Amino acid sequence: MTYDAVIVDSHIVLPQGILDKNIIIDEEKIIGFTSDIPSCDHKINGRGMISVPGPIDTHVHYGVYSPIDQAARTESHAAAIGGITTMMRMLRLETQFTTSLDEQLVASATSHYVDYTIHASVFTEKQIEEMDYCVKNGITSFKIYMNLGGDVGHVYMDMPPHASELVAANVNVTDDVVEQIVKKAASLSCPVLVHAEDYESCACGIKTAKEKKQDGLSAWSGSRPPESETKAIRKVCEFGRRHNCVIYFVHIGSRDALEQIERERQLGTRIYVETCPHYMTLSHEGREDYLAKVMPPIRTLQDKESVWTALGNNIIDTVGTDHVANRLNLKLGGDDVWTALAGFPGIGTAVPILLSEGINKNRISLEQFVHLTSLNASKIFGMYPKKGTLEKNSDADITLIDLKMQKKVTPELFGGFSDYLVYDGMLLQGWPVKTLVRGKLVSEDFQIVGNLGHGKLVKRHVVSDV
Repeated sequence: MTYDAVIVDSHIVLPQGILDKNIIIDEEKIIGFTSDIPSCDHKINGRGMISVPGPIDTHVHYGVYSPIDQAARTESHAAAIGGITTMMRMLRLETQFTTSLDEQLVASATSHYVDYTIHASVFTEKQIEEMDYCVKNGITSFKIYMNLGGDVGHVYMDMPPHASELVAANVNVTDDVVEQIVKKAASLSCPVLVHAEDYESCACGIKTAKEKKQDGLSAWSGSRPPESETKAIRKVCEFGRRHNCVIYFVHIGSRDALEQIERERQLGTRIYVETCPHYMTLSHEGREDYLAKVMPPIRTLQDKESVWTALGNNIIDTVGTDHVANRLNLKLGGDDVWTALAGFPGIGTAVPILLSEGINKNRISLEQFVHLTSLNASKIFGMYPKKGTLEKNSDADITLIDLKMQKKVTPELFGGFSDYLVYDGMLLQGWPVKTLVRGKLVSEDFQIVGNLGHGKLVKRHVVSDV
């Protein structure tokens, strides 16, 4: 028998440990491991490399600053170069799901190099009523923006396919809206992803900082202090316990937020925690530019170390990038930190940062890397055992990494929409060098070799318990 492909001579990361055998791939699946080299159409050289389950980026914003038909192409390009095999899009629609979801799905269907899936952001009571419609269309997780309301309710929604104008909106995600979303999600057995910042605290902090004519990333962090996170965490966890809903906190990056989450877990709240590479590597201390403006803000050097400690102690479940596909002229459109755009690109650098700053500096193990980048996400979001593992019969989503490779970060390396990176010039050791999605090589040696449209919408199932 002739198989589609065989990966030879790599070290394979399985739940039971490292396996030094060849991986047999056929009809998009891993079908076994062998010491031989069976007949195959493609032999992939893995010598000196480690095969890990294809990383899943749990948190990606694209389709906001360019329409999804374009953004899917550029951002899945960057994802593939960075070793990501599944990207989870934060869909933000100004209109109802029944009106606009289908055109987004159609425009996405032929425009990805890697697989993808969707979290639906919910802002209004009409959208709450249509959460069932999302589930019927394979969207089984929902996003809550507790940071948007009152004087700080401005947000850019996703553009309609083939559009050219940004879609600005103002929303008001009140406590009542938050609880309604949590209650509805619980009835559907779906997790809610929560941006935990109290918008009233943020509005007050920003107003005070502006009155004092403060500027810079330190002022931005001070205007949205960790207390605004802990207040929101307490509130949504109360709703979570009341309605027995799974709460998934996105982009957690402060010691206070991590400690509050641990207290809420002890009270019985069903919680998962995501952090981002920028909370592991960046701090506002000593940084003068506005490029790293993000919500919640990057914090102190002490907070950064708290994130690494939490990763090492398995308190954090996943790593997502909060990647925002924007450009420098939009990012720095004003004269101060208050007018700079929040969010920045990062989908291409997540894996190398974890390899370089995590594994190679003995902060996390290879096993923890796999849990953080793929296995936990696949289980939480209903993709396991199809995704997140290299076990037999799983999708052949495989990233081959070279822990010894050294390379400097540049925006041009990834081929995305963005023309800048906050990590520009950073020397990292440990890089993805081959990316396979369902058995097809889509990226090799920092070049795309796969076909546009190979990436497909991942069919997810509802998870009653993880």
